[in-house]
Amino acid sequence: MAESSKRRPGSAQQSAEQGIIATTLIRLVQIVMYLILTLVFSIVIEWVGMAASLWDETGVDHSERMLQQELQYLNRDFQRSAVVKSPMRFADRFSKNFYDLTFKKTGVQTAVIWLATPTQAGSGHVRKGLHGLFRMVEAYVLAAMTVTQIFGVRLAVLTLAMPAFVLLGATGLVDGLVQRDIRRWSGGRESSFVYHWAKKALYPSLILPWIVYLAMPVSVHPNLVVLPFAVLFAASLLVMSSTFKKYL
Repeated sequence: MAESSKRRPGSAQQSAEQGIIATTLIRLVQIVMYLILTLVFSIVIEWVGMAASLWDETGVDHSERMLQQELQYLNRDFQRSAVVKSPMRFADRFSKNFYDLTFKKTGVQTAVIWLATPTQAGSGHVRKGLHGLFRMVEAYVLAAMTVTQIFGVRLAVLTLAMPAFVLLGATGLVDGLVQRDIRRWSGGRESSFVYHWAKKALYPSLILPWIVYLAMPVSVHPNLVVLPFAVLFAASLLVMSSTFKKYL
């Protein structure tokens, strides 16, 4: 009995560690699946716009212009960062690595080049048929590859924008705690209703930037997406910390 009681704390700790590891792995898999679904959604939106002639440019020109515009935003307005020395180089390298992982490592780019190469005299009917089919969807395939590069650039931008959330969130938290202490010592009232509504806005302010910015079918300055959600995140923390119950 004594030996079993000694083993129980160790087994409980081991189970807790395994639970934390399993939860972390599940969260990582969910993040990867979300990114894949967002990328597919972005490609589908681009294809729908091309098919329905929603863009001013034709074919792959729309996605290529978007890629150039996204890089111009970084080169012009993001010269410094708290994370890396050169945000432009980081985003460009990140986008290329993401593109290589998606198309080069998987052999998709090699297959596209093979299909796009004009057939020679004496080529088989299958080879000619595949080349003819590819010519029909060539613009859509190239657009999908360009959108993938745009996705990589935007993913890098959101990664570099995380310090803004941390800085504004810390400011809102400290300000809210000061207001809570003032309310505590001055006999102010508690409001669990306001607290819970602010708590509900906390997670969307962190998740929605990744959904909205990554899936946008047009080129938008990152500040127009990142800053409003960062301010909302800071405001949620401020209201939560200021309306938190006075006595623990």
